[in-house]
Amino acid sequence: MVHQDNITLQTTGHRQMHDLTGDVARIVERSGIRTGVAQVFSVGSTSAISVVEFEPGLVRDVPEMLDRLIPPSLDYGHEQAWHDGNGHSHLQATLMGPSLAVPISEGQLVLGTWQQIFHLDCDVRARERRVVVTVLGE
Repeated sequence: MVHQDNITLQTTGHRQMHDLTGDVARIVERSGIRTGVAQVFSVGSTSAISVVEFEPGLVRDVPEMLDRLIPPSLDYGHEQAWHDGNGHSHLQATLMGPSLAVPISEGQLVLGTWQQIFHLDCDVRARERRVVVTVLGE
């Protein structure tokens, strides 16, 4: 069986993180799937999906780490071609990745106590984001 649903987010732009764990868990529950996998995918080339302990320190640390690794700069090829201020945003999102697969057992997401699913907006502008959750299993 396959079930698919969307999560819509309004973001303020660069560095904003959203905890998606509850939304994804509700989609899994609605799917009726007891054993399988939830695929969580962020639509767009400047946002990412991953897991972390979603607490204030790490909510600050993850985007700060990305800005240290891939800082805003005018030197990126994307920036030189488009002049839109978000060359680093594309690279940060590529490094983090757009999707995550989470196992489902007994109708529940299999996550550790301190693991939450999050969306990170790497872009420089506020926007509406769509996250597609596809639940596969039986």
